[in-house]
Amino acid sequence: MKSLHDKVVVITGAGSGIGRALALNLAARGSLLALSDVNDAGLAETVALVEKAGVRQVRSDRLDVADRDAMGRYALDVVQEFGRVNVVINNAGVALVGDFADLEYADIDWLMGVNLHGVINGTKEFLPHLIASGEGHLVNLSSLFGLISMPGQSIYNATKYAVRGMTEALREEMLIAGHPVGVTAVHPGGIKTAIARSARVSAKEDQAATAELFDKKLAKMSPERAAEIIVKGIVKNRARVLVGMDAHALHHMAKLLGSRYQDVVAKASPRIVPDKTTPQR
Repeated sequence: MKSLHDKVVVITGAGSGIGRALALNLAARGSLLALSDVNDAGLAETVALVEKAGVRQVRSDRLDVADRDAMGRYALDVVQEFGRVNVVINNAGVALVGDFADLEYADIDWLMGVNLHGVINGTKEFLPHLIASGEGHLVNLSSLFGLISMPGQSIYNATKYAVRGMTEALREEMLIAGHPVGVTAVHPGGIKTAIARSARVSAKEDQAATAELFDKKLAKMSPERAAEIIVKGIVKNRARVLVGMDAHALHHMAKLLGSRYQDVVAKASPRIVPDKTTPQR
C-alpha cells in the first residue's frame, strides 16, 4: 500500500491523542475515515477538525471496543456504508497503575477488556473485510511496555505483550496464506496524550502525582509526530514501528542486558515514581 489516498481507514479511540492525530494526518492524505470512541464530545471534536481539514468522507460512531457484539455490528455497518475497508487501526486504549497485589479485579477486567479484547474484537471482525479489499493493512497499538516490563504496570504490560504476540503471529499467518494484508505492531513511548490523566490507579497510588510524572517528565513526543511515524510505517509495510527515542533507547537496553534489565529498572524505579499513599479506610 504505497498511498492512503481514497483508502477507507477505521480508527478506534479517535476522540483524542494519537487517534485524533491519525485521523487528521489521514484526512490530509485523502483517506475516507470511519472514526469511533466512547467519548462522544471528544469524537465530535475530532470529526469537526477533520471536516475543517477537508476530509472527503467521514463516519463517526460511539463504540465500546470491549463489546464484541457492538464491534461486529460496527464492522458490518462500516462496510455497508463505504463498500470496503482498507486499513484498521486498533488504537483505543486505557491505563491502570499500581502494584499487582494492590489491584482490584474490576479494574483489571476493565483494562483487559479495552486493551486486549478490544484489539482482538477489532481484528477478528474486520480481518475478513481487509482480506476482501485486495489491499489491506492492520495496525495494532501495543506499547513500549509491550517490549519491556515496568513495576506498577503489570496488567498494562500483560495486555500490550499480548497485543504484540497476537499481531506478530497474525502477520506470519497472512504471509503464509498469501493474503493481501500488511500487519503492523506499533510501540509508542511517552506521547503527550491524556491517557495518564484518565487512568485508573490502585488505592495506594496518588493519581494526580502519577499523571504529573507522565505529563511533565515522560511524555516527550506530540501525537502529531507519533501519527506521522505510524502512517509512514503503514506505507512502508513495517512489521514493527517504535515511536519515540525513549522507545528505541529502552528497547535496545533490554536487548543488550537481557533479563538483567529488570534489575536495573527495579533499582532505578524508586527514584522516579511517586511515593505510595496511605489508603483511605
